[in-house]
Formats: sequence, structure tokens, C-alpha cells
Amino acid sequence: MVENTFAQDASPLASPSPTLSSPEASPSPTGSPEASPSPTGSPEASPSPTVSPTDAASPSPTSEISPSPTASPAEVAPLPVVPTPDASSQEASGAATAQPAIDTGDTAWMLISTGLVLLMTPGLAFFYGGLVRSRNVLNTMMMSLILMAVVGVTWALWGYSLAFAPNTINPGQDPPFTANPIIGSLNWAFLSGVEFDKPSAIGYASTIPHQLFMLYNMMFAIITPALISGAIVERMSFKAYFWFILLWSTFIYSPLAHWVWGKGGWLLDLGALDFAGGTVVHISSGVSALVAVYILGPRKTYPTQPAAPHNVPYVLLGIGLLWFGWLGFNGGSAGGASGLAAVASVATTVAAAAAGLTWIIVEWVLRGKPTAIGIATGFLAGLVGVTPAAGFVSPIAAILIGSITSLCCFYSVSLKAKLQFDDSLDTYAVHGVGGTVGALLTGVFANKVVNSGGADGLLAGHPELLWKQFVGVAATYVFAAIGTLIILKALGAVMALRVKPIVEEQGLDINEHGEEGYGEEFASGLSFKNE
Repeated sequence: MVENTFAQDASPLASPSPTLSSPEASPSPTGSPEASPSPTGSPEASPSPTVSPTDAASPSPTSEISPSPTASPAEVAPLPVVPTPDASSQEASGAATAQPAIDTGDTAWMLISTGLVLLMTPGLAFFYGGLVRSRNVLNTMMMSLILMAVVGVTWALWGYSLAFAPNTINPGQDPPFTANPIIGSLNWAFLSGVEFDKPSAIGYASTIPHQLFMLYNMMFAIITPALISGAIVERMSFKAYFWFILLWSTFIYSPLAHWVWGKGGWLLDLGALDFAGGTVVHISSGVSALVAVYILGPRKTYPTQPAAPHNVPYVLLGIGLLWFGWLGFNGGSAGGASGLAAVASVATTVAAAAAGLTWIIVEWVLRGKPTAIGIATGFLAGLVGVTPAAGFVSPIAAILIGSITSLCCFYSVSLKAKLQFDDSLDTYAVHGVGGTVGALLTGVFANKVVNSGGADGLLAGHPELLWKQFVGVAATYVFAAIGTLIILKALGAVMALRVKPIVEEQGLDINEHGEEGYGEEFASGLSFKNE
């Protein structure tokens, strides 16, 4: 039997329960990298695991066989041959093939994690909404919430298939599937072949229903374009934004998800690590935000008039919801209720805490006062930075990642202010810079002692991982930047990207949505026609 994902002491005897560790039995069917719904990529794929007689005798129908320590987290070998309790004739012929079993504990954890990640989008709406002026609060929050409607449909129709579907499925053959390294296929369009009562046929999250794996990844696809809105609030037409996010989620997000997490994705096969979306989510959104700011230009009042946050308690509520949801974002990326989920959750928490502490100390020393906005931004920087590393590093390494990322983001925000570049809510300064730093530090701190399905980084004597991380970061920068530029230029050719100056002056809530957050403007008799 192949070894478990985690380096730990084990009894030499086989465990009678699938929940107990041994050298022959994995302590959790989801401790293996194959179970990760946001695949955690390792440098190389393992061959098909060999099933020992002990495995065949396991009394538990839900026992899972974990991969070899070098197994790729997004790849699963052909299904092992095991006898079923009621198939004596097949046992005699040696031809019995068991389907992967759905584990109720893993399924429960992934359902909870899916809800946690969905909650992050309303959390982001509050975080961003509190940072803008009161006349734009609804428009800003809508720019996050509209993703729940748009991507909630497009992901099911074609987005998931483009991100994860192989070109062909060949069960029982070698190879068991074929896939494109750049983008998925339309084989799972309209959720055709995505079962509700069995795991994916090609090994995505082998202990939960395939539809749940799809749904969990939908939450990532929803929040990623919403992050971009922070850079372009208070000036972009909602109509243009609607079409932008539809195109961006299809032509930018889905291919990137395939590169990093999909079967046959080239960055996954290269061995670049991204546990929960440092490149796919944060770098892609941050770089795209930078390009969008360049295309749209600054707000009319920037930088001559201050645009102070109108509701700081909204910001604090938002970061609380984001941190809470991030436990599902990173912890759920383990694919089930396993030790790997614990590793990721601990790393997430201590990294965010260290980042908030670092930010507030630096702000206190350099500027004289610790601010609520500052500690909230610090927490967010730490959460972003640890995302690619969460399942590959020790708690102490996570603390260092959080603190280093916080420092880098602090100075990035300060530099943006000096350059007078109107990334309104610091999307690139936090998500772009934080995702970049976190991805590179994954190449420094990753250690197979923590997760044998990952890889050793620079400090463990393998500098080549740092190079692979750099390749992944650079490729994401180039693809997201060029793709976003093309989409915005194409949209700009057929519609106005910005609202008119009078609309920007009056506020987008009334003019774009015909309503307002606090009942102030209607009472004054303000006109809200797009003149």
C-alpha cells in the first residue's frame, strides 16, 4: 500500500478502521492530494497504486487508497481492482472493479466549505461598499453580488467544463483520459456527465459527488472577477461591467483554472504549486484590475478631492466575513475532512493574524496611529498571501508568509498613493502583490514533511520549485493582462465603458440603479437621468 500524504508515525499493523493511520491505510480518504477540489499540484504524477491483499480485506466500504508521496494532487490513477462483498463470481475471475465510494464526512465538510466560500462574496461587497462614498455604496456592492447571478449560471453551462473537462475519458485504459494543456473541453457543458451520486470518473475529489466538486469550484469562479471591481468603482458603467465579467470569467478564469488545477493543465504538469488560488484567483484579478484602471482612467475627482470611506464598520464586517469564509476557501481545498484540511485552516488563521499584527505595528510606528482600515487590510493581505501555500507549509512558515506579505502590501499601497494611480480600493496592491509574494514564498517554504503530495521548496534544498513558481506567476501576469486588455478594448468599441461625468458627480446608485443606500439624494429632488 502506498503511503499517506502526511509524514507521521504509524503502527506497523493494518488498521481495522479507515479513520486510523497505518503504513498501509490512509487516515483519511481526503488526506491525499487527489481529493482536492482546488487541486494542489505537485511536480509529477504517480503511477497507478497497487492494492495489497490487506486492502481488499478492509471491512469498510468507504476506505480510500491514498496516492504515493509523489502523486499529483489533481491526478488519479486508474481505479484499483478490489473485490466487492456480493461479487463472488467476479472475485473468482479476478475482474471486479470497484467504483470510488462517496464519504459522508468528506461530503459534509465540502458542503459546509462551499457555503463558506459563497459567503465571501457578500463579505467582499460589504468590505468594498464601506470603502466608497455613500452615493456609490449600492453600485459597489452590486458589482460583487451580480457575479453570484452571472457566474452561477455560466459556470454550470460552460465555465466548469472549460476549466476541468478532459478531451476524452477512457476508463480502464492507459491513459484513462486525454486532456489539453491550455483549456478544457465542452464534454461537461450543461453539466452533462457530471453526476450527483458518484465522484468524477477521472479522479477529481474521489470521495465526494462530482456535482459538489463542480459547485465548490463555482464559488471560486464567482468571487474572482468580483475582486477586480475594487479598482474601478465609482466610474465604470454597470452595463459594461456586466459584459466584462461574463467574458472575463469565460476566457480568462476558466483557462487559468485549467492550467493550475485541471487534468493535463500545463502548470500542474510543470509542478507549480497553488493550493487554493494564489495565481488563479488573486494574481489574475489583481493584474486585470491594473489593466482596467489603465483603460478607464482615474475618477474625475482623483486625487484633488478626498474620497474617504463612508462606513468603516461595513469594512470591518466585510473582513470578518471574508476571514470566516476563507476557512472554507483554503480548508475546503483539501477536498474533505482530513488532516490536510487542518493544515490549511491553521496556516490560514495564523498567517492572517500575523499579517494584521505586522500592518498595525508598521502603521503605528510610521504614521502614529493604528487604524481600523489598516488592520482590516493587513488581515486581507495575510489571507491572500497564504492562499497558494496553505496546504504545503508549517504554521511557523505561514506566520512568516503572512508577515512578509503584509509588509509588501503596505508599501505597495503607499507607493500607489505616491504615484497617484487610481486603483481605488487597492485591488492590485493587495491581491496582485499579495498573490505574487505568496506564490513565490510557497516555492521557498513548501515542505513534503507537511504534505508529501506537494514538493520541497528552497529551504528544503530544492530551489527548482521557486523557479516553477516564478514561471506560474509570470504566465498568469501575461495572460491576464493581455486577455483583459483585449476584452476591454472590444467592449469599448461597442459601448461606453465609463459613466458620463454628471453621473459620476451625482453618484452611480441613483443613475445606474434608480435607488440609493441611505435616502439622501431622492429627498433633495436630484435628477438621475443619464444626460
